[in-house]
Amino acid sequence: MKNIVVIFALLFIGNGFAQEEKKTQTIEIATSAECGTCKKTLEDKLNYTKGIRYAELDVATKKLTVSYTTKKISAEEIRKIISDTGYDADDVPANASSQKALPTCCQPGGMSK
Repeated sequence: MKNIVVIFALLFIGNGFAQEEKKTQTIEIATSAECGTCKKTLEDKLNYTKGIRYAELDVATKKLTVSYTTKKISAEEIRKIISDTGYDADDVPANASSQKALPTCCQPGGMSK
């Protein structure tokens, strides 16, 4: 009987650890970022946002990888933050006034101007 109780206890403890892992998600977001300044701007903004574990932009692919805690922030909120910073985030367009406030190199087509 004690063995059965111990087995059930271990199963419940193990199940708790499995659920902990699901609290963190990693997503990849397509952005309109174009340069190293964009990279710094986005990474600085996101890496100091509550709930985000890390954010890293690959400038060559314009893909932003974000790992976040699902209980503190959602993917939609992350996309909104990116948009409010002045960049497109998947299907969420950049906030127009924030985009105009970015350096010329960070605006759409800015690297080719």
